[in-house]
Order: sequence, then C-alpha cells, then structure tokens
Amino acid sequence: MAELSPIHPAPEAFSRVRAVLAEAADVPHVTVSAIRAPNGLAPFAAAVGAEVHADAAFQRATGEEIDELATGRIVVLHDPSSPEEWEGDFRIVSYVRAELEHELGPEPMLGAVAWSWLTDALETHGCAIRAAGGTTTKVLSESFGTLADRPSTIDLELRASWTPVLAEPEDVAGHFDAWIDLLTTVAGLPPLPAGVTALPGRRR
Repeated sequence: MAELSPIHPAPEAFSRVRAVLAEAADVPHVTVSAIRAPNGLAPFAAAVGAEVHADAAFQRATGEEIDELATGRIVVLHDPSSPEEWEGDFRIVSYVRAELEHELGPEPMLGAVAWSWLTDALETHGCAIRAAGGTTTKVLSESFGTLADRPSTIDLELRASWTPVLAEPEDVAGHFDAWIDLLTTVAGLPPLPAGVTALPGRRR
C-alpha cells in the first residue's frame, strides 16, 4: 500500500473505504482479519482476509472432521487517475479457494456456476459494478513417494475483479458483504442464499 504522510495523505474517499474495511467483523463461521495489501497494484490499497470454519454441528451433519472450509482475500484499490481499464477510480480484487468433492473434478459447469455465485451475491446486495472479469481454476493436488499416503485433493479457485459504482465510499460495505456470501457459498455452508445454484458434493 502506498506510504501515507502529511505531505501525501490518502484521499478522503479512500480513507472512508478503508475505515469500512477496518470495521469488518467476524460473522458466524467466518473469521475476518486485516492483511497487508499487495504492493504495486495501485497508489492506495487496503486488504482483508477471511477463513470459513466448520462448527461441531456442521461436522456432525457431514460426518467429516473438517475445520477450514474455505479461505479468501479481498483487496480494494484506489487510483485517483481512474485508469481506463478500470472505468472508475476504485477496483476490487477478490480471491477465494475451497476444497471440493472429487466427483466435481470433471463437472463441466463448475466454473460457470462459481462465477454465478459472485454475480448473484453482488446483485442480492444491490451492488452496481463495471468491467467485471475473472477466472475459475480447478487444482488437483497429488502426493508421491514418502507422501504417497496423503489423499489427493481438488480445490476450486475463483479470482475476480470489478469496479464498484459507489454513490458514497461507505457503499463498499455492500460489496464486502457480497464477498462474504460468496466465500460461504463456495464453502458450502447451508443454507445457500435464495436463488443460488448448489453443486453436489461433500459439503452439500
């Protein structure tokens, strides 16, 4: 994040956005924490990380001793020059990752459904956006040699970015809430938001 000083203070709009993120609190199953924003992406940046955990009731319901269901981070960038590709002076960058059931590996619609979880969450929270883009990736991890006893895993990774249309800087709260919904949906925590399509798997 850009170094701030009395000579080069953060713009007021960014300071108000950063204050919203700083006030982000844990919600059921989700632990939220401030993290260091990556350097070089924009003159100003603030970041938050989150982890979704299973409680005892969820573990009993699934029959699995799982603690961490999903992880993610969200970064809010600010460039007062409004880069042309952003179509605005703020940009949100998101990353989420969760382990999936093995039978979902060949699921052809997995990427499209995961992307719809993001767009549906933003719509549900009334978030206007521009220039949204992203990728979904299935990551197969296999172990060999002395680690051959470890079971293979399949993870879903969703990387996305979009430009929030903010009437007021505090409106970024809706985008953060939508991202939390995305994270819990990827983790498979019931109940899913109304209208959200679920994929079959161990966490459903």
